[in-house]
Formats: sequence, C-alpha cells, structure tokens
Amino acid sequence: MKLPEQGFDARRLRPRGPGLWRWRFLAALAALFAAFGVLLGMAGAATLLGRPPALGPLNDSVGAALTLLLCGLFLLWGGINVWRRCRRRLRRRHGDELSLSPHLLKKRG
Repeated sequence: MKLPEQGFDARRLRPRGPGLWRWRFLAALAALFAAFGVLLGMAGAATLLGRPPALGPLNDSVGAALTLLLCGLFLLWGGINVWRRCRRRLRRRHGDELSLSPHLLKKRG
C-alpha cells in the first residue's frame, strides 16, 4: 500500500477533545478568590487583634471585622475546593486517547 504524499499523521486518528481552556480559566479564577480570601481574613484578624483597621472605616467595629474574617475564610475554602476540582478535571484521563498497556508503565529496577 502506498503512503500519501503528506505522510502519516497519528493525530488524525484521535478525535479532537473539548478545549480545556475553560477549566484552566476557572482554576485561575478560583486561585484568585482563594488569595482574596486570605487577604480579607488577614484584615479581619488584624482588626480583631487590636491593630489599626486595614480597610479604613469598613471594619471599625468588632462585628464588621468578624464578618470580614468569616467571608475571607469562606472565600479561601471555596477557592481551594473549586481549584482542586478543576485540577482533578484537567488531569483526568480521557477514554478516547491512545494509551499504553498498564504493565508497560511500571517502573523497572
């Protein structure tokens, strides 16, 4: 059998999967939320510990500082959870990819 002039391209055998840019964007957004949660939590904790308010008149009272601390912890928790789910989704093996047999992947030595 004669090969075509362009040559053989194995990538044409695999169906093209969905783009993963959405999951990467969501993971980056979740990391930003987690970082913002850390900053809010630190500002609330600083006010509760008696330091001058970090956000000006926004957290002058103890109740406002406690609200900032709880919102910051919630943002941190949610950001980490969403980031972990996105990373898990990005690393998941797809059934339509060509793969090696499991015994070939074992380390020798």
